[in-house]
Amino acid sequence: MSFFKKKNELSKVNYLELTPVRNYDFVTEEDGRVSVLIPRFTNKFLVNLISVRMKNPDVKVVLDEFGSGVWIETDGTKNVNQICKLMDTKFGERIHPPVERVTKYFSQLYNYKIISFKELNKKG
Repeated sequence: MSFFKKKNELSKVNYLELTPVRNYDFVTEEDGRVSVLIPRFTNKFLVNLISVRMKNPDVKVVLDEFGSGVWIETDGTKNVNQICKLMDTKFGERIHPPVERVTKYFSQLYNYKIISFKELNKKG
């Protein structure tokens, strides 16, 4: 049910005017790609009980070259349109069409709650 609610939220706004915000920390790997650090557990009791026994309490999601470029630019100040223009400049023909690719990427990140949008957070 919440998936459909999220889809309806996005269909009512101009996607290019939204400002994406990261919900998780990240590290930059030696090869320049980004790894998003997603906690294995969100329940505070489980975190305290289990994570002390684990080597790493986070799951590393390694992004590809384009995803890493988009993630770095997702700083909470630029809107989707500005990020699309930056990706077009950075990657050129390899990312064409940039608007479609970047907006689809942000839709996926939003559906998995890896990012949120400032404008949607203000409403609800």
